[in-house]
Amino acid sequence: MDLREMRYFVAVCETLNFTRAAEHCGVTQPTLTRGIQKLEAELGAPLFARERGHTHLTALGRMVHPRIEDIVARSAHVRKQASLHLRLQGAELRLGVMCSIGPARFSRFLQCFRKDRPGIDLSLVDATPPRLAERLLDGELDAALMAQPDAYAERLNVEPLYAERYVVACAPTHAFAARETIRMADMDGEVYLSRLNCEHREHLAERLQDAGATLVRAACSEREDWIQSLVAAGMGVCFLPEFSAVQPGLVLRLVEDAPVARHVSLATVAGRRWSPSLVAFIEALRRSFAPCPGK
Repeated sequence: MDLREMRYFVAVCETLNFTRAAEHCGVTQPTLTRGIQKLEAELGAPLFARERGHTHLTALGRMVHPRIEDIVARSAHVRKQASLHLRLQGAELRLGVMCSIGPARFSRFLQCFRKDRPGIDLSLVDATPPRLAERLLDGELDAALMAQPDAYAERLNVEPLYAERYVVACAPTHAFAARETIRMADMDGEVYLSRLNCEHREHLAERLQDAGATLVRAACSEREDWIQSLVAAGMGVCFLPEFSAVQPGLVLRLVEDAPVARHVSLATVAGRRWSPSLVAFIEALRRSFAPCPGK
C-alpha cells in the first residue's frame, strides 16, 4: 500500500467528505478519489459508502481505520524527527575519546558548543585507540579524538588538532617539584607508576635506557585517574601528556632531553557522509583549534 493513499484514507475518515479531504491533502478531488479506489482495489472491498451525499465507513473501513491511522501517524513522527535532526534539534552525535586524553583542552570548547548547539545530544565514549578505530569503522561512532605513534587504519581520515609534550608528574613534596625542569637521567631510581594506556610507553622506555635511567616500578593501571591520584599522594612519579592532568595537587615538570610529543587528532571514516550534527561539530572544532596567525 502506498503511504500517500493511506493519508488520503485517513483524511476522508476525519472529514467524511471527499472534497474537504482533498483540500486538506493539497490534491484535487479526482486525485484523492483515484488514490482511495486504488487502496480499495488492493484490500479487495470498498472502504467508504456514499449514499445521497452522505459518506460513511464500511465494515472493512472501520476495521482497517485504526491500523492505517497508526501507520500514518508513525510516518508523520518519523518525518518530524528527521526534520528536527536536519535542523540540529534532538540530533545525536557519538564522539569517541581516547582514554588518556584529559578534558583540559576540550571542556571549554564543549561548553561553548553546547551553548551554540543545544539541540545536539553529545555522547562521549571512552576507549583505547584500537577500540575507537574499530567502533568508527563499524559505524558505532561518528568521530573520535585520538593519538597514536603508529599509522592509522587506511580507511580513517585523520585531522591533527594539537600536539602536547610528555612531562613528569609528581607530588608537591617530591624533590622534582622544586625544580623547573628535569632530565631523563634524573629518573634513575625513581618509584614509577605505569599508565598502561600510554601510547608512547616504548618510546619513553627507550629514552630512559639511552640515559642510563632505571625505574623502580611500584604499580600499574589502565585507569588514568588512579595513577594520577597515587602520584598526587606521593607514592611515585609518572610520565603524563601535559594537558591530561585532572587530579588536583599534581606538579608537572618538563623533561629537557625527552622531546617526545603526541599529536591529538580528529578521526573520521574516509568517504562516509557526515551528518549535519557532525558537520557542525567539526566546523566548531576547526575554529577552536585553528593555529594562530604566524604560527
